[in-house]
Amino acid sequence: MIEFPRSLPIPEEVLDIARRLEAAGFETWCVGGAVRDNLLGYDNRDFDLATAALPEDVQRLFRRTIPVGVEHGTVAVLDRNRQAHEVTTFRRDVRTDGRHAVVEFGVKLEDDLARRDFTINAIAHHPLTHAWRDLFDGRRDLDARLIRAVGDPAVRFREDYLRILRALRFAARFDFQIDPATWAAAQANADGLGYLSAERVRDEWFRGLASAQQPSALVRLWDEIGGRAKWLPEVDASGPPLAGIDRFPVRDPVLMTAYLSQDPRATLERLRCSGAEIERGVRIQRFRERPVDSGHPTAVRRWLAEVNQAADDLVTVAGADDPPRGAALAAAVGQVRSSGAPVKLSQLAVTGEDLIAEGVPADKRMGEILRRLLDAVLEDPARNNRDALLDLARALAERYPA
Repeated sequence: MIEFPRSLPIPEEVLDIARRLEAAGFETWCVGGAVRDNLLGYDNRDFDLATAALPEDVQRLFRRTIPVGVEHGTVAVLDRNRQAHEVTTFRRDVRTDGRHAVVEFGVKLEDDLARRDFTINAIAHHPLTHAWRDLFDGRRDLDARLIRAVGDPAVRFREDYLRILRALRFAARFDFQIDPATWAAAQANADGLGYLSAERVRDEWFRGLASAQQPSALVRLWDEIGGRAKWLPEVDASGPPLAGIDRFPVRDPVLMTAYLSQDPRATLERLRCSGAEIERGVRIQRFRERPVDSGHPTAVRRWLAEVNQAADDLVTVAGADDPPRGAALAAAVGQVRSSGAPVKLSQLAVTGEDLIAEGVPADKRMGEILRRLLDAVLEDPARNNRDALLDLARALAERYPA
């Protein structure tokens, strides 16, 4: 059975903040994910503090602060290394629309814990006296490997529909079950997921993919609750990619989303991803089925020249789809790269300026000539020397009249 330890590995910088708050007469506790994770045996030193101090009190007591969420009571205090530590005033919700809450300060720790989403996140530890507060049997649920809402689960979810997706993330991360009453309330309120902002949904989806023990389990949960249909309709929840996603060596949410999606552009645009992330997904889709014979270095060089910056993503995708094929491709790519063989224009031994200096006209032929030079060295890397390439460029310039 999980026992409350005598103390937690709280960084000295956090203890210093707690000491100053307590010395000023403000009750202060450690709360949230770091408390939960340490009870489960995970190394998490990112402790947040909940305090009776109002945001203006925190800003008055500490010289360097950032008002990261003053309207909700949160101020980040910077330590001497400019590391931020969140300090949040005890609060309770007085009004919510399922996306945003209006909170009231001047309440007790018990009120603050009562507004939290799940019992495993509603355990508090006093950093100085080492007392514990577990008003909702969070330790019992940690033992039972259970995600259970604090209080009435329907009320919790209607306060913020994102909590439905958070329940799925925690279940997949810790391989916990979701309490039947909590699951029923999540299903009953699943329509509320459509009211959430794309940015909040994206962040929750990405955090889930990055932390899940088996990402496929997270996808199935999103599918069962209706979140996939609302936000990720292009994501395959039953086909071969669902098995492959668990073989990803690095939890890269953008790559994983593109891998699962039948239309990465549509999915990433709906999630309001950056332009660079969307284009990355498009490249993966464009080249994903492009064949490459990893046993022939020339074929691998030509493939690298074609797929360009998508190469590493495609090697990962190949390994997820077919581990032996992926391993062979990764080895072949590694050999080409270690050999120094050029696979892009910037690696040629000559530049456009070199060609102009040798009398090659700076007109529309220049790009075609450079591509022909690259083609020559892809076939035979030994040709990547200045003199040979200049000779070939002159011959090509004569062959392609203006």
